[in-house]
Amino acid sequence: MDLALLRTFVTVHRAGSFTRAAGLLGLSQPAVTGQIRTLERQLGRPLFLRTARGVVPTTVGDELAHKAAPHLDALVEITETGLDDRSPLRTLHLAGPPEFTALRALPALTTLVTQGLAVRCAFGSAEELFEGLGAGHHDLAIATARPRGRLLAATPLCDEEHVLVAAPRWAARLGGPAVLQMKGVSALEALPVVEVHESLPLVTRYWSAVFDARPVTAGTIIAPDLRAVLACVAEGAGLGVLPRYLCMDALDAGEVVALLNPPVPPLRTYFLVVRTGALALPHIARAHEWLLRAAVDW
Repeated sequence: MDLALLRTFVTVHRAGSFTRAAGLLGLSQPAVTGQIRTLERQLGRPLFLRTARGVVPTTVGDELAHKAAPHLDALVEITETGLDDRSPLRTLHLAGPPEFTALRALPALTTLVTQGLAVRCAFGSAEELFEGLGAGHHDLAIATARPRGRLLAATPLCDEEHVLVAAPRWAARLGGPAVLQMKGVSALEALPVVEVHESLPLVTRYWSAVFDARPVTAGTIIAPDLRAVLACVAEGAGLGVLPRYLCMDALDAGEVVALLNPPVPPLRTYFLVVRTGALALPHIARAHEWLLRAAVDW
C-alpha cells in the first residue's frame, strides 16, 4: 500500500473534505479524489461517503484511519527531526486574540526565539482562527472555544478570571462592593458601558454568571481591543469587564477598582489548537509544550 495514498487518506479523514485536504497537501482536488479512488480500489471497500458538505468516513475508513494515522504522524516526526536532535527550529505561525497573544503567549515564547525559533503572528476571532488553521495559514492558535470535527485538536491552556471594573469615582458613587451586592444589578444600569463589540459579550457573560440577568443598556464606547477598553475605563468612561491578567497592574495602582468580588468569579478557558497530527512537527510541538508549561503560572 502506497504511503502517499495513506497520507492523502488520513488528511481527507481529518479535514472532512477533498477540497480542504487538497489545500493542506498542496495538490489539486482531482488529484486527491484520484488517490482516494485508487486506495478504495486496492482495498475493495469504500472509505468515504460523499455528502453536500464534504465527505463522511465509512466504518472501514474510520478503522483504517485509527490504524494508520499514528504511524504516519511518527514518520513525519522522524522526517522533520532527522537523526540530529539539535536540528534548528523553524518559523511558527501563531494566531490568537491580540491582547492575550501580546501579553501572555509571545513573552512566553521568547526563550525559544533566542534558540532560533522565528514567529509570525495573526489575530482574529475563534472562528477566523479555526478557518485559518484548517486552510494551513497558521500552525498553532490560541482560542476561547473548542473546535469541532476531526481536523483540529484542542488542549486546555488556562482559565482567565473576569473582573467588573470602573474608575474610582464611579466606585465611590456606587458606594462600594457591599452596597452594590445589596442593591444588585439595578445599581449598575445608569453606568456607561465600555466593550469590545456591540453585542457586549464580556458584560453579558458576567451579568449571566453573577446576576443571572442580561444587561439592559447598550455600549457607550465600543473598541475591539481590551487594552483600549482598559484605558477608557481608567479615564472614567464607564464600567467594563476585563481579564484579571490584563487589568492587574491598573488595579494595584488604583487606576481602576473592582466593583464586585463574587465568591465564584466568571472564568473563560483558553485552548491551544492545532491541526490533528501537527504536533509531529518538532517546532510546533515544542512551542505547544512551552506554552502549556508557562500557563501553569498564569
